Amino acid sequence: MIVRQLQKTIEERMFTGKAIIVIGARQVGKSTLFRMILEKQGGKVLELNCDDPEVRDLLTGANTASLRMLIADNRIVVIDEAQRVADIGMTLKLITDNFPDVQLLVTGSSSFELQNRLNEPLTGRKYEYHLYPISTAELMQSQGLLAVRQTLEQRLVYGSYPDILNHADDARELLMNLAGSYLYKDLLSLDSVRRPALLGKLLTAIALQVCSEVSYNELAQTVGTDNKTVEKYIDLLEKCYIIFRLNGFNRNLRTELKKGKKIYFYDNGIRNAILQNFAPLSMRQDTGALWENFIISERIKANQYAGRYVNSYFWRTTQQQEIDYVEESDGQFSVFKMKWNPRRANAQFPSSFLTAYDVRQKAVVTPQNWMEWVM
Repeated sequence: MIVRQLQKTIEERMFTGKAIIVIGARQVGKSTLFRMILEKQGGKVLELNCDDPEVRDLLTGANTASLRMLIADNRIVVIDEAQRVADIGMTLKLITDNFPDVQLLVTGSSSFELQNRLNEPLTGRKYEYHLYPISTAELMQSQGLLAVRQTLEQRLVYGSYPDILNHADDARELLMNLAGSYLYKDLLSLDSVRRPALLGKLLTAIALQVCSEVSYNELAQTVGTDNKTVEKYIDLLEKCYIIFRLNGFNRNLRTELKKGKKIYFYDNGIRNAILQNFAPLSMRQDTGALWENFIISERIKANQYAGRYVNSYFWRTTQQQEIDYVEESDGQFSVFKMKWNPRRANAQFPSSFLTAYDVRQKAVVTPQNWMEWVM
């Protein structure tokens, strides 16, 4: 069992009078995380899975009296897949306000509905965390340095979902099942997503362009739709924690590209499953892109879990000068280039950026030094 970095953080916030909410993609380990926390807690636990229609009926439009009967003498209430319940925020507010001795633990597999239903009712009443696929630090803590080194190529190809790491022999089959409709279950239930086939085409187009600048207009032409539909679907995929966007950084220099964007996957395995390409690195043409996607996603995990609040970008100019990844924090910048081939590790950073901005640290990230930048 891989211990998650959020476990200690959540344990320290138990029974402080606020709901604890963990959001992330399906199968990322949210329910397992709560089970590991509950093993250390005393008292009775009520577990409610909102995929069950009867549970949804009980929680929809609930009042204090009905909740008192439901909760009874349970000390902890766990609500899984809370986004499936209409107006769930009001129900959670009632529990938090009227049952101060009860700890509420909530999971949600997508943010587009959960966020809208939580933010206003639970203002000041919740701790909210994002759980990602297994991070390098989590793997290191649970299995040690040797395992981290030995599984690098596997993680570049098959990703870091808990089930994938724990069942490496079945990784291909598990990923194909996960990257099918299951991962997008909540998204496909929305009335605004009327063309599931279009979603599949768009994901394939994005997967082929990972780490490259994308144009919504070009994507729209590729998949046979309009720009607004592409933008809407990309926004929904981001809120499902499948992909994330980086905007181009621009501020001082006239030559900086102002409207660029790149799209990355939170997990390499999902990207490769969409393309149905699990070839080893030695037989691939996209190893550089896999390396860049992996390092940036791992860096995001590390920053989030460590409480480092940064703005993330890429940088490019009209003269084709570029920096793969830029972080801004307190007016200072950290800049990164990703190089799978260590022989190209002497790549220079553009002097125009280094002169124009206060650069605190810069690194060329290779298989020889990568761990120091993602822990």
